[in-house]
Amino acid sequence: MAAVVVSIAGRTYRMSCEDGEETRIEELARYVEDKIASMRGNFAEIGEQRIIVMAALAIADEASDARAKAQTMERNATALGAALEAMRKENAARVARATEAIDDAARRLEKLGGELQAPAAARDDGL
Repeated sequence: MAAVVVSIAGRTYRMSCEDGEETRIEELARYVEDKIASMRGNFAEIGEQRIIVMAALAIADEASDARAKAQTMERNATALGAALEAMRKENAARVARATEAIDDAARRLEKLGGELQAPAAARDDGL
């Protein structure tokens, strides 16, 4: 288990995390700190605790929007996958029908070729 020290709203926190996640925790802490700094710039006259809560709500709102977008994209991907599978099945059915039609045409041509050769052979036998 790894640990990382971050600073948020002027306070230092020691955070435990999985090995290798230290950089990600530091990035997240910087994002939170930047959000608080932005709120502080916009609402300088309100208390520190309220700014932190407002920043947390703003981040939660962003996360909620991102989840909603991800869910919409997942539904769209599922629908596109289903449409693609339906098109593949339709294409396979069309290929099967075309193959059957070509095989039928080939059989008919062979039959016609045999029928044309039979009279020619009969004429040749008569000469």
